[in-house]
Amino acid sequence: MVFVYRSILLLLMTLSLGYADLYKKVDENGRAYFTDKPEGSGFKLVMRTPKKGTIAYKNFQQNRRQLAPLIRQQAREFKVDPALVMAVIHAESAYDKNAVSKAGAVGLMQLMPATAKRFGVHNRTNAAQNVKGGVKYLRYLLEMFQFNLKLALAAYNAGESAVLKYGNNIPPYPETENYVEKVVAYYQNYLSGSKGF
Repeated sequence: MVFVYRSILLLLMTLSLGYADLYKKVDENGRAYFTDKPEGSGFKLVMRTPKKGTIAYKNFQQNRRQLAPLIRQQAREFKVDPALVMAVIHAESAYDKNAVSKAGAVGLMQLMPATAKRFGVHNRTNAAQNVKGGVKYLRYLLEMFQFNLKLALAAYNAGESAVLKYGNNIPPYPETENYVEKVVAYYQNYLSGSKGF
């Protein structure tokens, strides 16, 4: 599959000004196309950001601003790129420390009970503990998969055993495949500085 990173980066920078959704379509030759206004069939949503002017958008902006120093500090402590941590939090909870998934994952980095316990998190709704545990887990996965970003992200979403089961490949689960694409897109956006990070 061919990814046109220059084009997506330019589009992401443009989108960040209006905070719109991002869609992707791959043609029969493996070329990827990204747009904020999909026309026709075959487009999949890969990135969602609250619409400007809404309460959700104001909360998103305010929470991100307030949490940025904590995220930077925890990321640097465990030698993980702060922009990557921001991308994971954006995808996992949209900076809502009270977020709870259907599966029972909780907090900014959506930690499951077993993962929280494994990485020393006693209160998953505590922002500092949640971020610290999530960053430690992310660092563990990056090391486990030899700093292959996509495999580490797939493992964050589906569990490391799922990645190992498929021979150190992204598991063929649509949710996990979409998750990896979404976080990579957010990561590129944060790296570009267009999210004000």
